[in-house]
Amino acid sequence: MSRIFAYCRVSTHEQNTENQRREIEATGFALDKRRIVEESISGSVAALQRPGFIKLLDRLEAGDVLIVTKLDRLGRNAMNVRETVERLAQIGVRVHCLALGGTDLTSSAGKMTMGVLNAVAEFERDLLIERTQSGLARVKAEGKVLGRKPALTPAQQSEARARLAQGQSVSQLARDYKTTRQTIMRVRRIEGTTV
Repeated sequence: MSRIFAYCRVSTHEQNTENQRREIEATGFALDKRRIVEESISGSVAALQRPGFIKLLDRLEAGDVLIVTKLDRLGRNAMNVRETVERLAQIGVRVHCLALGGTDLTSSAGKMTMGVLNAVAEFERDLLIERTQSGLARVKAEGKVLGRKPALTPAQQSEARARLAQGQSVSQLARDYKTTRQTIMRVRRIEGTTV
């Protein structure tokens, strides 16, 4: 007989999983409290790297069912979710996602749903990259300098180069300008000053 497990995850310790448990119970799944795995961990951590999920994997057997309220409980991106679902399918565990109408993600329909979600996620990622590159090109065309603001103004850089040429030490200049030795050495390298 298949056992039903629930995986409920929240991102911070200030949150709780009560709403997820209630949602699962409201759909008719009878949950044994011993088979509810709750975890407070960021969704950016892949499910297969979460301590609570790893313990859950050790308990799951072929024929078991894992219920999640939403796909983002398993991971923040489609690739992590797919990897997790495939790992569960390999050991014979069915994964039901309530937000997708209770679809078993390991079934044929579930695999098709995951394929569509993966395609949409990849499309969104490609659009984001395009928009970012377009924005960077526009900013460069406007003559704006990208990157972090220099630690020293151009006047300070000139002054530092002159002081280096006079034999002052990199360490002393770093203290005087309240910056790092690396910054002073970078100023020295840019002009090719040798000290």
